[in-house]
Amino acid sequence: MSLVLICSIFSVVQAKEELIVYSGRSKSLVDPIIKQFEKENGIEVQVKYGNTAQLALTLMEEGEKSPADVFWAQDGGALGAISKNGLFSQLESDILSVVPSKFQAAENQDWVATSGRARVIAYSTKHVKVEDLPTSIFDLTDPKWNSRVGWAPRNASFQSFITAMRVLFGEEKTENWLLAMKNNGTKSYPKNTPIIQALAAGDIHVGLPNHYYLLRFKKANSNFPVNQQFFQSQDVGNLVNVAGIGILKSSRQAKLAKKLIHYLLSPKAQQYFSSQVFEYAVTDQIIPNQQLLSLEQLIKESPAIDLSQLNDTEGTLKLLQKVGLL
Repeated sequence: MSLVLICSIFSVVQAKEELIVYSGRSKSLVDPIIKQFEKENGIEVQVKYGNTAQLALTLMEEGEKSPADVFWAQDGGALGAISKNGLFSQLESDILSVVPSKFQAAENQDWVATSGRARVIAYSTKHVKVEDLPTSIFDLTDPKWNSRVGWAPRNASFQSFITAMRVLFGEEKTENWLLAMKNNGTKSYPKNTPIIQALAAGDIHVGLPNHYYLLRFKKANSNFPVNQQFFQSQDVGNLVNVAGIGILKSSRQAKLAKKLIHYLLSPKAQQYFSSQVFEYAVTDQIIPNQQLLSLEQLIKESPAIDLSQLNDTEGTLKLLQKVGLL
């Protein structure tokens, strides 16, 4: 057999290296970095995009027969559910050591964050002075905020925040807060972007979105009349949820899966999440985005919670239905 033929066969074998990813992250956000990974590593990535919760259910139904190698989820709760069901492989220390312990699986060490999204209080600069903002999310039930607050109860990030409140403060206090907010005239929006738009229009004066929505408006218009900040340190209103990733035990391509995780935690990919997507990087090996807190400060501001515990979405949906918000 000639050397040319051997090389040709080897090339074909190499070209067939393929990784299957179930992604709860939207294609518009992650496709650029997936394509870059493919280009740099010669690995073909087949991505099944979908709702994170639905993909988690699919993985639990498929079990050991799942074709997926990797689950890239939009939130810690879904990752916690897969971990709880024993479907992830434990990750090695060379991956775990890159990410702060707060942003990885606390018990099973089988998933890590790839980026973070913080809950904030956004406010209209025309109607609210920064010194008048509440220090805790529980203060928004004060009558002075009557009909001035906006939230998005149908949004998955809001629901994760409510799950965090249930975990940290219990069902009764969470239900009482939701009812008090509702009775205080809090206005509901279908998602986060309309909250930011309503703030700019003066329809509401404060809102409860994720941090990056406003940054996208500010990129287009630096004079956009809305600002945002955190509540007092470790307030549940400062919840930092994560997009994260784990390798399925059923994967036949564990080595390729590890390559992908290493790539997503590399300075290049982390810079992409910070600079282009406006999410928080989960490593400190990047050029800081001046619109975002440092990783160290972000950890200090966020509440102490195991993000894997945010897996009771069903309980949160039932509560929101009970109080008439869904």
